[in-house]
Amino acid sequence: MNNSKYFIPIVLLMFLIMFPLIQIFTNQNYIIHLFLYAFFYIIMTSSWNIVGGYGGFISLGHNVFLCIGAYVAGYSAVRYGISPFTLILPSAIIASVFGFLVGLISLRVRGPSFIISSIALVMIFRIIFDHWELVGGASGITLPYNSLPVEWSKIPHYYSFLILAVLAIYINWYVRHSKFGLALRAVSHDETRSAVAGINVQLIKVTAFALSTFLIGAAGAVWADYLTYIRPNMFLIILIAANIVLMCILGGKGTVTGPAVGTVVLIIFNEFILTFFGATELNILFTGLLLVLTLLYFPNGIVGTLKSRGKLPKFLDWG
Repeated sequence: MNNSKYFIPIVLLMFLIMFPLIQIFTNQNYIIHLFLYAFFYIIMTSSWNIVGGYGGFISLGHNVFLCIGAYVAGYSAVRYGISPFTLILPSAIIASVFGFLVGLISLRVRGPSFIISSIALVMIFRIIFDHWELVGGASGITLPYNSLPVEWSKIPHYYSFLILAVLAIYINWYVRHSKFGLALRAVSHDETRSAVAGINVQLIKVTAFALSTFLIGAAGAVWADYLTYIRPNMFLIILIAANIVLMCILGGKGTVTGPAVGTVVLIIFNEFILTFFGATELNILFTGLLLVLTLLYFPNGIVGTLKSRGKLPKFLDWG
C-alpha cells in the first residue's frame, strides 16, 4: 500500500488537533462549533454507511440510537451526577444492544418495507419518550453546565467528537477491507446465493446494524452534554435521519471517505446559504438543487463517481 496517500490526512488531523490552541489568541467559538458539528455528523454518516452503504439497507431511523445515547448520559448526569463523558462507552454499548434487537426484527425485509419500518421506529420511540415521565417526557432534561470559561467550554466536546470521528472512519475502512465487509457486500447483492455459499446472512446483517449504531450512541452522550438540554423532538425527527442519508449519497455511500466528504460539502454549502440568504426555506430549496446536480454529474456520489472515472485524489481513495 502506498503510504504517501496518507500524508494529507495525517497533516489534516494534526491541524485539527492543534486548531483549538487558537483560542489562546482570539475567540473562535463559532469555528470550533462548526468543526465539532462536522465531526458529529461524520460519526453518524460513517456509522450509517456500514449498514446503508455496504449492507444496502437505507435506514431513516438511526437517530433513535443517537437519542438513546443522549438519554443514557443525560439521565445519569441529572440523577446520579455522572459526567456524560464517562458514559460514552456505556451509551455506545446500550445503543448497540438496542440496534442488535431492532435489527433482529427489521432486517427481515428490504427496500421500501425496511425504510418504512425504520421511520416507524422513530415514531414509536417518539411516543415512548414523549410520555416517559421518568426522563422528563416531552419537556426533556436539563443537564448541568460545565464550569469552564466560555472560550474553552467547547474544547472537551471538540476533542471527543474528533476522536469518535477518526474511529468511525477507521471502522469504515476496516469493515470495507475485512472478510466481514466482503460477506456484508455479498449479502447486499444476493442473500440467497450468500446463504448457499455458507454465509450466516442473518448474523451478518444484524451485526452490521448493531455496529452501525455503536458510535452513534457514543456521539449521543457527548451531544447531550454539549447541548445541556435534551428532549425527544430534538432527536426523533426525520430531518436528522434525512441529513445523514443525504450526506452519504452526496459523498458516495459504500465508500470509506464518501460520508465524510459529503458531510463537509453539505455543511459548508449550508453555511454559505445561511450567510447570504439567512435561515429561510431557500436553504431547503438550494440543498435539493445541490443533491439533484450532484446525482446528475456524480451518480455514485462525489467519491464513488470520481473513483470510477479514475480521477479520485489518492488521499481520498481508501476503498
